[in-house]
Amino acid sequence: MIGSLMLDIAGLTLTQDDQQLLKEPQVGGLILFGRNVASPQQVRDLTDSIRAVRPDILIAVDQEGGRVQRLRDGFTRLPAMGMLGQLYDIDPDEALSAAATAGWLMASEVLAVGIDFSFAPVLDVNGISHVIGDRGFHAHKDIVIQLSRAFMQGMHRAGMATTGKHFPGHGSVEADSHVAAPVDHRTLDEIRAQDMTVFFEVADQLDALMPAHVIYPQVDPNPAGFSKHWLQDIVRGEMGFDGVLFSDDLTMQAACVAGGAGARILAALHAGCDMGLVCNDRAAALDALHAVVDAPMPDQARLSKMRGKLGKLNLIDGSIALGDEWEIANMQARAIRERFAT
Repeated sequence: MIGSLMLDIAGLTLTQDDQQLLKEPQVGGLILFGRNVASPQQVRDLTDSIRAVRPDILIAVDQEGGRVQRLRDGFTRLPAMGMLGQLYDIDPDEALSAAATAGWLMASEVLAVGIDFSFAPVLDVNGISHVIGDRGFHAHKDIVIQLSRAFMQGMHRAGMATTGKHFPGHGSVEADSHVAAPVDHRTLDEIRAQDMTVFFEVADQLDALMPAHVIYPQVDPNPAGFSKHWLQDIVRGEMGFDGVLFSDDLTMQAACVAGGAGARILAALHAGCDMGLVCNDRAAALDALHAVVDAPMPDQARLSKMRGKLGKLNLIDGSIALGDEWEIANMQARAIRERFAT
């Protein structure tokens, strides 16, 4: 059974405390960070050891490309998605092909080290947000739709489920929800015409969504991830989306409006999330676990679709090397990074 809490660990290997925690039924996922990564082989050994303790767990990572890439040493340095947008402005066909290749490349490497999925891609339209920036594909919604669709098709070809973030759009608020509580004062019609269009148009490629820790007061007084209106009326109802809803990290500053970690995860689950993330704070994770220990288990069929088609890890001199197609994709990623480096 897959529980409703995703948490993290501190090091390169599991401690005894980690192993005991992973056995808790409501722990359904584990997310890896840069501190958990030394080499591809070490990551594969770690994920194998996690599954030895908890075979049904979902293992995730943030491997977007650019500045948000947890797997680095021994892995391909992926271009920021905004670089694909820059390429689109020069040659749309080349950019769409490169996006599909980048999605396949990212997913193939992540799956090879035993991780089920990356929380990707970012579907935010790149506006004034400091935290989004070049994590987003472009400032024009129609280009975001095209590039993200191609990227997700590449992920699917590799055997990885997709997660679009941050619904209904984080790109039009300046504040960083990691350290502040962003407020977007636009009307629903304005949000729908700009940011939400992307999510609706690529819904057929989405396996999961992550709502933004942003308050849209003209729509609902709660952040989107704590809002039944956003998650149930709009995402499940109007959008007809039946994939997984992951909360964004519930230790982020913008989530504090709901109270302590226990209150936050209950608010997220009550609003409609299937799984809540509590990261970088073991005490908060334990608080959240205590809050959900007797809660109903989430929809198992829905969550099980996030399992990745784990690949074989092939290495050359300690670095990933996955064959001829991978080599071509790796060279293309490097060329794009060098072409648009600032």
